[in-house]
Amino acid sequence: MVAIKAHQANAFLNPPGPKVPAVLFYGTDVGLVAERAQKLAALVAARDTGEIVRLDDSDLDTDPDRLAVELQTIPMFGGSKVVRVSAGRKINAAALQPLIDSNTLAATLIVEAGNLKPSDSMRALFEKSATAAAVACYGDEAADIEGLIREVLQAHGLGITSDARELLVARMGADRVMSRGEIEKLALYASGKHEVDAADIEAIVGDASELAIDRTLNAAVSGDGKRAIEEFSRAVASGESPQMVIAALQRALQRLHRIRTDLDAGASFEDVMRQQRPPVHFKQKDALGLQCRMWSSPRLTHVLKRTAAAAKAARLNSALEEAITEELLLAVASLARQRAGRA
Repeated sequence: MVAIKAHQANAFLNPPGPKVPAVLFYGTDVGLVAERAQKLAALVAARDTGEIVRLDDSDLDTDPDRLAVELQTIPMFGGSKVVRVSAGRKINAAALQPLIDSNTLAATLIVEAGNLKPSDSMRALFEKSATAAAVACYGDEAADIEGLIREVLQAHGLGITSDARELLVARMGADRVMSRGEIEKLALYASGKHEVDAADIEAIVGDASELAIDRTLNAAVSGDGKRAIEEFSRAVASGESPQMVIAALQRALQRLHRIRTDLDAGASFEDVMRQQRPPVHFKQKDALGLQCRMWSSPRLTHVLKRTAAAAKAARLNSALEEAITEELLLAVASLARQRAGRA
């Protein structure tokens, strides 16, 4: 039984990588899930001179036995094999359990999934099996972000001043892939310098509260459906994935739910804001205050379930992911307006 907590994940993935035949990565941060799954696949492939095979539900639609064959077949030319999959309608706990329980995997299985409750059958399968592991992947804490900053900047031969690091940490953390992209952009901007300073951050790293994806979320959660759709269209046009928007909305609602719960327990808004990690940008505090007045804890629980359902639908129907996301944003905005009207 191996359940890797979020703070243990980096140690679990230290080279040459764990020798576990089946690993599940799950959590609210889809970018971090994908990054860690990719890292483990690369570690195993490099360690055992292996190949990496990617499969999803569409592959099993045409060949239902493909996953079992890949996992139980030894490569013809030696080495090992890594089979990396995304959980879905066909790649689920019922399909994976006999393969994991058989203890006959000839390949390393890596599964990527969304946020799973402890009672979820997929998570329970990996946590309870003696030959598998489940790794939690949640939004970056400040210490994780600082580690990411060091990793990327050192690769470019750059240091960073303490005030610049503090400013950069405050603007990161929504999603690991997005954070890494922003830091890489900063490193290219500062190329030729020895050290990144606060002026570099101000010049090149976008204020998180002004990013198109965050404007989309703020509009939806604040009840402005028209603006949410407009900002979403801009985000998609600039290259953002609709599924990433859903995942970001899910995290924003989860944070709002935690804040609302603390307020219901008697904490002051200022105290709750000071406890947030990563820190809340001062421009976001007023919007969060308004949203806390608009949303109750039960209503947030309801909309989180609806968001999870939309995330699953978009994952299983990628051709419709944009329409599914638009429908979700309008639904969230409508629920926010209903609450505001009663208030």
